[in-house]
Amino acid sequence: MSAIEDEIKEEIASNKILIYGKGTKAAPQCGFTVETIQFFQKYGYPFEVVNALNSNEKREALSKMTNWPTLPKVFIDGDFYGDTDILDEMEAKNEVKPLLDKAFGKES
Repeated sequence: MSAIEDEIKEEIASNKILIYGKGTKAAPQCGFTVETIQFFQKYGYPFEVVNALNSNEKREALSKMTNWPTLPKVFIDGDFYGDTDILDEMEAKNEVKPLLDKAFGKES
């Protein structure tokens, strides 16, 4: 495993919700990253955004690891969930809140 893959796995393990996007949480650089940030803000749980534009190597490794060519890429509790197209579908089925509650140990 490469050092960049190790770094990615550490980032994923360190954050219950992790978005690999274009830009940062404070300064997103594309509409899809903004949309993903807004999606998670409404749930009130902490999340992190890693700027994948800073490293071609990281973007390529992420695409190989996820088999998902575009950004943003969302990980919840260590599992890859695609982007907001997938999450919007999950939200319509009321699947997101229980997933986040479980990730943060707040199952009802």
